[in-house]
Amino acid sequence: MKDDKTTEHDGKAVTKRSTFSRETSVAINIKAEPSVVWSLLTNAGDYSRWDTTVISIEGKIALGEKIKLRSTLAPEKTFKLTVKEVEEGKKLVWGDAMGQRTYTLSKNDSGTNFSMNEKIGGPLFPLFARMIPPFDKAFEQFAADLKKEAEALKNSK
Repeated sequence: MKDDKTTEHDGKAVTKRSTFSRETSVAINIKAEPSVVWSLLTNAGDYSRWDTTVISIEGKIALGEKIKLRSTLAPEKTFKLTVKEVEEGKKLVWGDAMGQRTYTLSKNDSGTNFSMNEKIGGPLFPLFARMIPPFDKAFEQFAADLKKEAEALKNSK
């Protein structure tokens, strides 16, 4: 039987739905220092090399900056996002009028607890909710890709 901490960071996505929003989260333990994970999360041009869920990210991932993200979930769409919060090595938030994605890092004995959460919604959400694909598989793949790359970088040093 797994303890709560292991279950909480097992790389499986969880989605909660309500009439006006949807929230998807994933968490995973990464055997690399938070600084290694942080460097991957904040290097926009490098995402498409290691992250199989991202086609491209253009722009600078820094507070107040605008980025353009293309994802495998909706390859025909370019998401125009604003970096809303940066807490060096700990928290990164970006989003648009419809939603917000939050990445959180914390140090643990073996490296880093990583979590990603995205909440989308608003008063018009019920009108287009069916057109938005589920994020669960993409979140699980992102977490696995991040873990694999961060641990490979750690082991190559």
